[in-house]
Amino acid sequence: MPVHPPRSLPYPLGVSLADAGADVAIYSVAIYSETADAVEVCVFVDGEEKRTRLPERTGHVFHGLVPGLAIGSQYALRVHGEWNPAAGLRHNPNKLLLDPHATAVTGDYSWGQAVFGHDMNEPEKMDETDAAGSTPLCVVTDSDFDWQDDAAPLTPLGLTVIYETHVKGFTQLHPDVPEDIRGTYAGLAHPAAIKHFTDLGVTAVELMPVQQFVQDSHLLENGLRNYWGYNSLGFFAPHGDYSSAGDGGAQVNEFKAMVKALHAAGLEVILDVVYNHTAEGNHMGPTLSFKGIDNASYYRLVEGDEASYFDTTGTGNSLNVSHPAALGLIMDSLRYWVTEMHVDGFRFDLATTLTRQGGDAELHSAFLVLIQQDPILASVKMIAEPWDTAGYQVGGFPADWSEWNGKFRDDVRDFWHGTESVLGTVSQRVLGSPDVYEGSRRSPLSSINFVTAHDGFTLADLTSYNEKHNEANGEDNNDGESDNRSDNNGAEGPTDDAAVLERRTRQRRNFLGTLLLSAGVPMILGGDELGRTQQGSNNAYCQDNELSWFDWANVDEGLKGFTTELITLRRENPALHPSWFRQAPDESEPDTVDVLRADGNRFDDADWDDPEARAITYVLEHHGIEHHGADAFALMLNAADNGVEFTVPPAPNGEWELAISSDDGQTVAAPVTTLIVSERSFTLLRSRA
Repeated sequence: MPVHPPRSLPYPLGVSLADAGADVAIYSVAIYSETADAVEVCVFVDGEEKRTRLPERTGHVFHGLVPGLAIGSQYALRVHGEWNPAAGLRHNPNKLLLDPHATAVTGDYSWGQAVFGHDMNEPEKMDETDAAGSTPLCVVTDSDFDWQDDAAPLTPLGLTVIYETHVKGFTQLHPDVPEDIRGTYAGLAHPAAIKHFTDLGVTAVELMPVQQFVQDSHLLENGLRNYWGYNSLGFFAPHGDYSSAGDGGAQVNEFKAMVKALHAAGLEVILDVVYNHTAEGNHMGPTLSFKGIDNASYYRLVEGDEASYFDTTGTGNSLNVSHPAALGLIMDSLRYWVTEMHVDGFRFDLATTLTRQGGDAELHSAFLVLIQQDPILASVKMIAEPWDTAGYQVGGFPADWSEWNGKFRDDVRDFWHGTESVLGTVSQRVLGSPDVYEGSRRSPLSSINFVTAHDGFTLADLTSYNEKHNEANGEDNNDGESDNRSDNNGAEGPTDDAAVLERRTRQRRNFLGTLLLSAGVPMILGGDELGRTQQGSNNAYCQDNELSWFDWANVDEGLKGFTTELITLRRENPALHPSWFRQAPDESEPDTVDVLRADGNRFDDADWDDPEARAITYVLEHHGIEHHGADAFALMLNAADNGVEFTVPPAPNGEWELAISSDDGQTVAAPVTTLIVSERSFTLLRSRA
């Protein structure tokens, strides 16, 4: 057999092993650029830089074998080509650039002229300051990892309960996690952390951004840090600051070990991914990677003014999803996190931007079509944040996607806040939002239901503050959205008033109860079950400190127990987690619902239009063969400022009994025909089979 010498190929992009059989492994590097004249790979050893110009070009891919690369090697790119911002060309070989396909990144940026391709005083002029020493570097990583018998939990959407949390914030103050791994992937994999998830009963952990992101210069200047991480640059690299083993490449295996541990506990891992924009910003932003490699292919530029960036993200730029290079980058990244890192799903930040090929959001955009036909991605959960700065697209994604349902958040908050004329809309939310999804033959599982998320008040603050308090961000409290759906139920902020505290506790239970007893897929903001507060901040994106970290020393054990009880009820009773929209009780469908007024009669059109209507009953049953004789439930919601006497419908099975209530004083004595549900509270009755 002839022995062929090692050679480079134009795919895969990034660094790949060309020959493992030699005494020294030989690596190939491939970089996409339509507009570059040459690409150099710069390998750094003890601060010294050795440059290798990629000698081959196939189509628009520069590639070649690079001597000196090995596991652990640190490298970056220099890209030669035309500097002409007016034409969208921003090549500058003086700048060190991150490989878009790098699987690990080490170091940080030293903010200053060196990392800007343009002269900061004359933006049209190319800056010749060398960036060496001012930028992070890429790291060559080892893909070998002992996954043993790791298997994806593949939890059905109908049984999924999502817990949105932050890798660092969850364990940074956890007393049972060893100090040296707090705030890291290893910390999240620690048995004490996993025990909280499993005891609570959630099935999926949704992690706020863990792809390598950049610290904003203006935040660092003000003594702040980007805590949330929505400032991505490395779409293949786990963020190095979250690694207890350092950022020299070991962060990859530490991330894998975390996924493996969560899987072993039956927990899925969903990543919050930010493919809509990058940390390079607009025409005044730094040149860190894509901008200097192939600006026009990776970013959407303003037609006729190619020096400027088309922005539907509010961050300065938008990825050019009409171009194969940008789409290929996203698809390669998604497949990498599934095949190499074993993650189970993705939540796409500002997903609507990714569907804008020409300008308008498109259901059959190339981005959505590529994902739909990809066999590797077929089994993972796809969740859209269905809006961007240019539009709101709830209900506009394909049938196999789920969406953050902002209407659920808004309508449920309005209802429990006592807003007039919302009973009809909140009823749609409890039933899985059929007004949004049923017309396109989608199911309630298209709806990711939530009341709070990382962006906004925590549940404790939603029920304790009328106004946002973002003063610590240094923007005179002008940042963050005004939240007119908060409700302090008494004195704003901390208080010792027992009556106020009781009302707040009840309201928190109301929100959690509505969330976990509604059709759809519930998402809990991590810490809400603990009573976590951010002291009224509804925009803690730059607060990498005790304001954002979980306060394990002050846990509301009662609320945690209440949340656990709700999740258990939901999980164990199919009547509480229907996979399709419930039908009227006289129809021969597995899941049925009867929607009644407080007096036990069905609503007519005038009832729904009544601005004073605040009370409603849902009779929920499941008649599936596999659950013959399943329990039935009556869910009674009362958002009025006074107790309401409900006529209790006939029990389908055994006599009604109390399942759970937000009112500690609620009692039920069988047989029950009427029941007073206290002001601003819910009660769930069960009729046992």
